Amino acid sequence: MGMRFQILGSSSSGNCALLETDDTCILIDAGFSGRKLKTLLRAAGRSVDDLHGVFITHEHGDHATGVKGLSQQRPDLPFFANYDTAQAVQRPLKRDVRWVLFETHKQFKFRDLEITSCLIPHDAYEPVAYTFATGGHDLFNPYRKLAWITDLGHTTDHVRELAADADVLVLESNHDPDLLANDPFRPYSVKARISGQHGHLSNEAAASFLQSFHRPRWRHLYLAHLSKDCNEPDRVDHSIRGAGCRCAHTVVDPTAPAQEPLDLLAL
Repeated sequence: MGMRFQILGSSSSGNCALLETDDTCILIDAGFSGRKLKTLLRAAGRSVDDLHGVFITHEHGDHATGVKGLSQQRPDLPFFANYDTAQAVQRPLKRDVRWVLFETHKQFKFRDLEITSCLIPHDAYEPVAYTFATGGHDLFNPYRKLAWITDLGHTTDHVRELAADADVLVLESNHDPDLLANDPFRPYSVKARISGQHGHLSNEAAASFLQSFHRPRWRHLYLAHLSKDCNEPDRVDHSIRGAGCRCAHTVVDPTAPAQEPLDLLAL
């Protein structure tokens, strides 16, 4: 198998992805209800019982609301997070979750995965981006790395380092500035939060970040965490193509079903 990746859903309403290797099956974020996650996993040919762990980026509901339901279905299931994130997610829950704590910026291993995290600028307690890597032992199992980078108001040197050597990059492209500015439902304070330095990347900011890499290693790029109200897939695609992105890319439509799985060995 090597490494197989599938985004089960990504938008401002919920985010979750399935990552599988020869030895491991994990979720990256759990931003849907336990019942919804069960349905999404079934559609992907998996079940909650197949999971070995869940990695949480931060405590906001569109990334962590499923912790309650999953932990009730599988009390033995480990949930990986840094201390501040685990505390924030655990606080409103009546039952203890099986937390596995890590130190941000320190690499660690889980089964056949190497995981690295870095702090990102977002209005949460200690939000992180991740890379997950495996392989490299022989010609039939080459080294592959996935970077998951969403929910950040601006990019940093640490984010750049995390993204630089990934084979597959998942990057936030949350909103179009014009659509956000003219949105009739969001008050000014919410618009200011979204577009602020600890909010979310706009299409232009995401494109500028990608354009800043001279010869990126990426073999596939996902533009994710689109706002349903303040963005459109065509606008994201236009921004990315304008940035001169040459690698294969997918804009994750927030209203569409789960993405098709990607086999990283086939890249």
